[in-house]
Amino acid sequence: MELHILEHRVRVLSLARPGLWLYTHPLIKLLFLPRRSRCKFFSLTETPEDYTLMVDEEGFKELPPSEFLQVAEATWLVMNVSSHSGAAVQAAGVTKIARSVIAPLAEHHVSVLMLSTYQTDFILVREQDLALVIHTLAQEFDIYREVGGEPVPVARDDSSNGFTRAQHVPSPTVHPVQSPQNRFCVLTLDPETLPAIATTLIDVLFYSHRFPSNLLLTSSSGELWRMVRIGGQPLGFDECGIVAQIAGPLAAADISAYYISTFNFDHALVPEDGIGSVIEVLQRRQEGLGS
Repeated sequence: MELHILEHRVRVLSLARPGLWLYTHPLIKLLFLPRRSRCKFFSLTETPEDYTLMVDEEGFKELPPSEFLQVAEATWLVMNVSSHSGAAVQAAGVTKIARSVIAPLAEHHVSVLMLSTYQTDFILVREQDLALVIHTLAQEFDIYREVGGEPVPVARDDSSNGFTRAQHVPSPTVHPVQSPQNRFCVLTLDPETLPAIATTLIDVLFYSHRFPSNLLLTSSSGELWRMVRIGGQPLGFDECGIVAQIAGPLAAADISAYYISTFNFDHALVPEDGIGSVIEVLQRRQEGLGS
């Protein structure tokens, strides 16, 4: 297996809902006019509280400061896992990397953010933690770092480099989980088709906030997903093991999940027909952590 550290240096931001109007122009530019910007990594997630943006340094320049925009202090690096054949690990979302990536990083007190997409799962770690990340995962993965668009092997260092396995792991905070009744469809779009549906997406983002019913199911399988929301209060960025707390039990139960971290809370999308099993699995996990 290969772990790729991408070139993007990412900032994480919260845009208050009342301030969306102020950022209409830069968001349209980043979303629909990529050739007008040098931004190469951009994500926008809407939640009931706010909009979370994950954007690289070039994209960050497009967003003027205002009272509506809150910026996390850290700069984050983006990683993903692929097979030796070059095909991205798919099929089960974050559950595929729960044991090999998420759990070891949690054990070494590395805070992570997750951004699952249709094709791959991106793991974000703070830039200051990169040396510890490489040390932690070097035995499991061939690690490459992108330089000028090309993957360059990261030298494997068999020495301890001063890093020691955590001797006293604090008990993880037990975060409540809940599952709203919303149903989700996970899909992918060819960038070349984006202009054809741009007006629909602009309407959904800035005005109606609702997809037309005839566009909801665009995948051949028509599979629907339910959301599990993690956290009763804003989670912050310093606590370690939040993703592992959810991804680990789901992986043990062989339940697929897309995982999306936002500025305040985390979210997992799981198959709708298995939502009952998911809640049961996570409740057992909570009881075990709380005992």
